[in-house]
Amino acid sequence: MTESFPRRHGRALALLLAMAPALCLPAAAQGRDGLREGDYIAAVVNQELVTAGEVQRRVERARFEASRGSARLPPEAELRRQVLDALIDERVIITNARESGVRVEEPEIDRAVQNIAAQNQISMEVLRQRLTAEGMDYTRFRANLRDQMMIERLREREVYRRIQISDEEVDKILDEERARLNADAETNLAQILVTVPERADDATVAARRERILAALARVRGGEAFDTVAKEMSEDGNRASGGEIGLRPAALLPDIFLEATRLLRPGEMTDQPLRSGAGFHILKVLERKEKPLGQVTETRARHVLLRTSPQLSAEVAARRLADYRRQIESGARRFEDIARQYSEDGSAASGGELGWAAPGLMVPEFEQAMNALPLGGLSAPVVSRFGVHLIQVLERRNVALDIKQLREQARNMLREQRFEQVYQDWTKELRSLAYVEFREPPQ
Repeated sequence: MTESFPRRHGRALALLLAMAPALCLPAAAQGRDGLREGDYIAAVVNQELVTAGEVQRRVERARFEASRGSARLPPEAELRRQVLDALIDERVIITNARESGVRVEEPEIDRAVQNIAAQNQISMEVLRQRLTAEGMDYTRFRANLRDQMMIERLREREVYRRIQISDEEVDKILDEERARLNADAETNLAQILVTVPERADDATVAARRERILAALARVRGGEAFDTVAKEMSEDGNRASGGEIGLRPAALLPDIFLEATRLLRPGEMTDQPLRSGAGFHILKVLERKEKPLGQVTETRARHVLLRTSPQLSAEVAARRLADYRRQIESGARRFEDIARQYSEDGSAASGGELGWAAPGLMVPEFEQAMNALPLGGLSAPVVSRFGVHLIQVLERRNVALDIKQLREQARNMLREQRFEQVYQDWTKELRSLAYVEFREPPQ
């Protein structure tokens, strides 16, 4: 899970449309179930229809969510336009998913249907009855669920395929992380200092410069740095060969830090530095850096309920909170609930996700996971994949090899770029689709 929640038509509205609760279960379950009395076709997308009734239901859900929170909706006409636009995008992606051969197996749909019934605290028979009462047959209901799952799978496959990360970009990320990690690393510098008096005239400055250049030439010529420092340096550390001693970055002059930032132990500055004290030649003797790649991995498990027009984030969160109470009371085991209800590939193994290094999970999941103690259960956590109940099983400190570090950097860059690439992909599909807007009947 390395993706971020996509933005389509503005984050506030996209979240409302993706996560808003149904005003009633059957109404929200309708998608391609034809026209009702007084309804009309708002748009034709390839061979799919978007009805005015669907648009109205989405608008009402957006208003309902906005009334319960702090989200501000655009004016009525703009809201309807954005809702219609989002529905058209959905139809475009569904069409492409079918043509691309994306498959969702029947057992996966069975489990999704069972979860919808469980979330609404009704039996499968009652669910069927409600669907029938609202004019949607059970076959069409399952087809709508299949469409939502196909959209998710196609989006993950196609967007990741389009994100290309170069080796140079990975190198840059690793260099930045190394610098951040060691921003205050202790460093032992040695210096050769040739002082320059305050208000020195040009001739004095030139003479002093010649002295520091002569010292630099001797070191470059093969003499030991400490020998030259003892003979020519004019600071208090000359007796020890100019060695300043280990100091954290905060206690070193900024000019020293900048000049030696990229130097390795044993290397020195290639030109004299000028400061208020005079001219300096610096050599890095030692740097106590933290090794890049020391990370804490977490082994966790989760129960995932995917949100959809049939299952809002709010309802999913309530259900997961109930599962949490059952687990904490000892009434049920986490792994049994995961096997029965979780809607991803980890369900068969009781929700086990294996060992995860930082950056492998989506940020909202990782943040909640990192805040948990061993054995702790999270509150329901909303991510782009749905709503999760998380439990941490183990933690360990490991040193990643360079291959793992580079892959971790690639994952982070993919996460950062997912949203923009997703938007571009959606626009491309939309430009290739047949879209016809219909006027309301007179």
